[in-house]
Amino acid sequence: MIQGVFQIAASALSAEALRITLSSQNLANTDSITSPEGGAYKRKLPVFTSRPVTGEDGEPVGLGVATAAVFTDPSSARKEYDPGNPLADSQGFVSKPNVNPVNEMVDVLEASRVYQANLAAIESAKSAMLSAINLLS
Repeated sequence: MIQGVFQIAASALSAEALRITLSSQNLANTDSITSPEGGAYKRKLPVFTSRPVTGEDGEPVGLGVATAAVFTDPSSARKEYDPGNPLADSQGFVSKPNVNPVNEMVDVLEASRVYQANLAAIESAKSAMLSAINLLS
């Protein structure tokens, strides 16, 4: 049973690490008006789903987290008037990434709190396991 707690928390840690990574990439590309895909950088977002976690005996012990996909935010790019920019369109507007730095920082803070909570769950499970071992000895 304790092993299941470790597996569930570890899956959540992996998910939140990906969320932090993607938000960091989004923040790093806040001003990237070109991208390998063409056009302005598009914000990347993770999609998570639940997945069954089984114990050593193969019996289900709960649900963990799995990454279903990483998708590109379909919202339109911001337009900024900059007629001197060589990438400006015929009306002088440049397409800017659809990344809002404030939203990204909130996502990073939330993901880091969830990450910390899962580390605390692992630490509690470890303490319980050690207490059980001490009782047996």
